[in-house]
Amino acid sequence: MHDSDVTIKPRETMPADARTLPAEYYVGQEHFHREMEALFAKMWVCAGRTEQVETPGCFFVRELLGESVIVTRSAPGRIHAFYNVCRHRGTKLCTEETGRFGTSIQCPYHAWTYALDGRLIGAPHMEEVPHFRKDDYPLHAVHVDEWDGHIFINLARDPQPLTAQLADLPAKFRTWRMHDLRLGHRIVYDIQANWKLIIQNYNECLHCPNLHPALNKLSHYLSGENEPLQPTYMGGRMDLRPGVETLSIDGTCPRDLLPDLSAEDRRRVYYYAIFPNMLLSLHPDYMMVHTIWPLAPNRTMNICEWHFHPKELARDGFDASDAIQFWDLTNRQDWHVCELSQAGISSRAYAPGPYSNREDLLYAFDRMIVDLHRRRAVGGDGGHGRSFNREATGFTEKTLGKIVPE
Repeated sequence: MHDSDVTIKPRETMPADARTLPAEYYVGQEHFHREMEALFAKMWVCAGRTEQVETPGCFFVRELLGESVIVTRSAPGRIHAFYNVCRHRGTKLCTEETGRFGTSIQCPYHAWTYALDGRLIGAPHMEEVPHFRKDDYPLHAVHVDEWDGHIFINLARDPQPLTAQLADLPAKFRTWRMHDLRLGHRIVYDIQANWKLIIQNYNECLHCPNLHPALNKLSHYLSGENEPLQPTYMGGRMDLRPGVETLSIDGTCPRDLLPDLSAEDRRRVYYYAIFPNMLLSLHPDYMMVHTIWPLAPNRTMNICEWHFHPKELARDGFDASDAIQFWDLTNRQDWHVCELSQAGISSRAYAPGPYSNREDLLYAFDRMIVDLHRRRAVGGDGGHGRSFNREATGFTEKTLGKIVPE
């Protein structure tokens, strides 16, 4: 079956009872708390980019589940993350979102001072306490790791390695050399919608002809292919229409394409949601990354960044407005409709509606969320040693429980 320049592949028939989630999954405080504890408190969360702490002493702060976390780099070049809490009397150490410490971190209250690796190196008047040892009072560390220029943090006490959560993604996207790319622009969106609505909207384009005519003109909404839902991510690709060079205002590309991409990948855009909070969009000439930060059942902060090759950024007259304006328009259209969905779901008239055959990825994501709530509601083990319901999700070997322990 053909529609102009795209081959439309058939989909398997959805189960007769395939429906969207009940309202409480989007408006209920208990459901929101379960998801925050099961996912955001246990999984690796994308916090930012290594370039944000490229120089020792540079830092940024992230708010996650009511916790404030400092990410910085020590003199030897190692990235660290700490709870933003002094070990003396609990004072918040850092009140700025970004900045530079210099050679140490000092509490603004009683001047307890910490090395950039978290060691306590100064504690005024504590020399008078004979049993006091500085070595006993380092900053409380948060697990931190890197993937190809992206920094991840994890609040769990003993998390699985980041590599386990990323699975095959590092190999899949190696040729984009994401660690080489640098920030070109950042926009922070305050979205009055549940975080799952943002994830779901990101992973389907059936709304594109109606909501994003500019996007659909450049990349047909039924082009490309989705990957089956994985325990820690979901996504797929869309293809550029003939004659379109990249996703920009007019479809042209004023930049060189990224150097190591295959001929096929120069004609594609990849969209992957890496649970729980990273939306990765890889284009032939740039990378766009959303990190989503749920604040309430009906409110989510979204940090959106556009990254480009440093050679392009250094070029005289570099102008990325073609890509930024295109996606800012598209993003705002998406966030607006997510807010409309949140408002409608909050109505007493709302009832779960049927999914089409082309919304199979969303239905699988819903089943994963339902299973998560079911396991936690009955006081299960969070999935240790258990696999997902095969009929519901199609998983056969991997389990979310191995990545997200109770």
